[in-house]
Amino acid sequence: MYAIARSRLRIPSLISRKNRRFSSSIIADPPKEPIISSSNLLKDQPPPPPLPEPSATGAEKNSWNFLKYSLGAAFTGGVATAGYATYAYTLDEVEEKTKALRASANYTAGDNASGVDKFQALLYSSAMTVSAKLVELYLDLRRLTEEQVRGFSEPISDKLLPDLHPLEQHVFTLVLDLSETLVYSDWTRERGWRTFKRPGVEAFLEHLAQCYEIIVYSDQQNMYVDPIIDRLDSKQCIRYRLSRGATRYVGGKHYRDLSKLNRDPSRIIYVSGNALESSLQPENCVEIKPWKGDVEDTTLLDLIPFLEYVGKNRPADIRTVLASYQGRDIAKEFIERSKEHHRRMQEQKQHGRLWRR
Repeated sequence: MYAIARSRLRIPSLISRKNRRFSSSIIADPPKEPIISSSNLLKDQPPPPPLPEPSATGAEKNSWNFLKYSLGAAFTGGVATAGYATYAYTLDEVEEKTKALRASANYTAGDNASGVDKFQALLYSSAMTVSAKLVELYLDLRRLTEEQVRGFSEPISDKLLPDLHPLEQHVFTLVLDLSETLVYSDWTRERGWRTFKRPGVEAFLEHLAQCYEIIVYSDQQNMYVDPIIDRLDSKQCIRYRLSRGATRYVGGKHYRDLSKLNRDPSRIIYVSGNALESSLQPENCVEIKPWKGDVEDTTLLDLIPFLEYVGKNRPADIRTVLASYQGRDIAKEFIERSKEHHRRMQEQKQHGRLWRR
């Protein structure tokens, strides 16, 4: 027993000796490590990677996408509505239909209204103000656009001709087209542009100038019209010249608007090779054969008797007279009617002679 107890006492002492020997060896011979200066550390060490940006959450993305789609849908709907309103309604109609909407922006509650009602009225007015401002912006832009377009599509004036002299109020106005009516222009590679005058045009103008106010109304530019008329009308039978600026532009074509001539429409005759296709007043039209260079043409000379009869007899409304010739060749039909009228007059004279006997 004594030996066992003694051995137990010796074990801790041995452990403590070994520990002291191990620790002393570490302290006596520490490991040698290289020393790195701070400058080398800063030079050789790569820069730290950038911190990752905080990613948006799914709820934020959904809110932003909803806002974008809502704004896009509102813009598309607004453009579509404006386009339909422009196509389907006039400016005055749109202004009348949106009057209530624009007035709603100024809505206010009465003095006796409660605080809640006043607050609701304020919210309503604020919400409608944006719509009202957009409508007013549309109206202003459309009004400006239509004014600009009207400057190109409408005649230069509502009165294209000056007032007639008081002593000429009974005179009829003879409106003549230029191209394929009085002249014909042709172009070839060898000689370029050349303009030919229709057979009998000078006699036609000189004869009818005695009983008509003669106007040339063309859809060509004045730089083309003026030189031709200067050479064509040496005796100045044509009083006024109207060119493209006096026409009305509709559907890609320039039309003669006889209502802008500042003349009584019951005393206007429009003669053209394409009268029904170039005038907005077909009831005043005398359509003749378009001339394209035929040297044997006599259309203008054949028309003189009818126009002379109208100019001297001055019917109450020329539109009624022209309606009776609708679908017929006026020059030929007038000759036939004149012969028939002469025959009836001869018969009446013969009956009168027989009655006297």
